[in-house]
Amino acid sequence: MGGSNRETKVATGFIGLGNMGARMALRLLEAGHPLVVHDVNPESADVLKQAGAEIAESPLVVASRAETVFCSLPTPGIVQNVILGKNGLVHGSAIKLVIDLSTTGPRVAALIHAALGQGGIDFIDAPVSGGTSGAAAGTLTIMLSGKEAAAAAAEPFLKIFGNKLHYLGERPGLAQSMKLANNMLCAAVTVASFESLIMGVKAGLDPKVMLDVINSSSGRNFATMVRIPECILDRSFPVRFSTELLHKDVKLGLEEAENLGVPMWVIPMARQYLAFALTQGDGALDYAHTIKHLEAWAGVQFGTEKTCDTRSNPQQQKNNPG
Repeated sequence: MGGSNRETKVATGFIGLGNMGARMALRLLEAGHPLVVHDVNPESADVLKQAGAEIAESPLVVASRAETVFCSLPTPGIVQNVILGKNGLVHGSAIKLVIDLSTTGPRVAALIHAALGQGGIDFIDAPVSGGTSGAAAGTLTIMLSGKEAAAAAAEPFLKIFGNKLHYLGERPGLAQSMKLANNMLCAAVTVASFESLIMGVKAGLDPKVMLDVINSSSGRNFATMVRIPECILDRSFPVRFSTELLHKDVKLGLEEAENLGVPMWVIPMARQYLAFALTQGDGALDYAHTIKHLEAWAGVQFGTEKTCDTRSNPQQQKNNPG
């Protein structure tokens, strides 16, 4: 080992190098943090290796080499296994702080917080919003809950990923509740937007004109302002957030609402629509793709495909994660 500043810094760990995690891990490397990473997919880990990260064969090895470890994982069960399992972070000799960027729900966050606390390890649940483009650009919205001192320690790292940090309190899981509320609302307004826009197209309205009118009127929302113009109007459907992940978040949110005794009327219908899309093979596709089912039933299409050759269009290639 040489004696550069990069090599003498304390290593940071990152587990989960999917669409979101890989982009956030790369930002840590670009900011000068020595990084040790783990992913069950060797190809995902290799991308980080090429960028300068050290590859670890298990979460336990990451936790034996890094004091602060991030997790960006798809499901609550996987998060629990990575942190608390036989080869989990909890058994590491170096680890002091775990920051979970995943969406797990408040009960899992509280369980993990308690288990890590017994070993003197701090835990922050810090789910993110903003998609792959936000992860790459460092413009994510990040919600945090946990001990205030631990949140303060996490903040310099999190500012590398996001420009909007919201500390929601010391009780573990508060950030998870906030993320679930946001994603349930996102799902509901997205499906409602699809239905309204398809109705307008069937009536003879121009798709772009409809978006212009709605986005200067009371119906505007994230779907009409961002997702539909960027992902559906030109029929590009880049993968920014998969249908299966949005369905998982809505399911977790509805379970939490039931646990709290909060009645839900509209959001269960959005979940039912997403569940149908999963049965049609849309799980790995971006949730914007699910508009195609409504289009098929109505017999119309919203937007028009670009006719240019993508091989000579660098911007379109950039928007397609492959």
